[in-house]
Amino acid sequence: MASLLQIPNDESVLLRITHSNLKNFSSDLHFSLQMSVESAKEKLWKKCGTSVDSMSLELYDDAGAKVCDLNDNLRPLGFYSPHDGYRLHIIDLDPSSVTSGGWLEDTSLVEKYSISEEAYDKLDDTFRKFKERVASQNPSILEKKIPDNYMEDLCANIKVGDRCEIEPGGRRGVVKFVGRAETVAPGFWVGIQYDEPLGKHDGIVKGKRYFDCPPLHGALLRPDKVKVGDYAEHDPFEEDEI
Repeated sequence: MASLLQIPNDESVLLRITHSNLKNFSSDLHFSLQMSVESAKEKLWKKCGTSVDSMSLELYDDAGAKVCDLNDNLRPLGFYSPHDGYRLHIIDLDPSSVTSGGWLEDTSLVEKYSISEEAYDKLDDTFRKFKERVASQNPSILEKKIPDNYMEDLCANIKVGDRCEIEPGGRRGVVKFVGRAETVAPGFWVGIQYDEPLGKHDGIVKGKRYFDCPPLHGALLRPDKVKVGDYAEHDPFEEDEI
């Protein structure tokens, strides 16, 4: 079946990779937005050892908030709207995986590896080099700061009490907060209470309460990810029908 989202062939994204079993594992990898989620998993398998069939992927934004699960292997990666600097988290579902038990990270068995700043600067495929290339193309970009009214215009039609759906991912809930969130980042944010426990908190973000909701039902998102409308709650029985 043809993809619902057409991604230009030359577009790519640089993501930070982390792993559920390998706590010290972290890597910056380039991915084509055109490649399928399954192809991305194959690329990750070669890096971390988790098999494609045992791999589940989660996408987090640059503020640490979960964006979505990449649960459709046939979708292009670009369908989930990753951006440079986002984090792709690998969950290894195989209890007998080579990554389980922590033995791959037993530092008593191997000499600890470290790299000097000089050696790191000589590497090509790093996030530091990526930022340097961006800065060389547009020297003023690093001087730009997120303005206090960032995405304020997108909040014009979003109000507390609205039903909403999150894109991508299709999670539904109700708007509980619209405004600035100083403890997170400049600009405007939308607080969501999900219908199901798919969130990260109860409305408290980095020590400040922005709204009230049950534990693990809350999320704080940029307004461009929030679509308001007459969205009913998901009926769990509908998913079981054929």
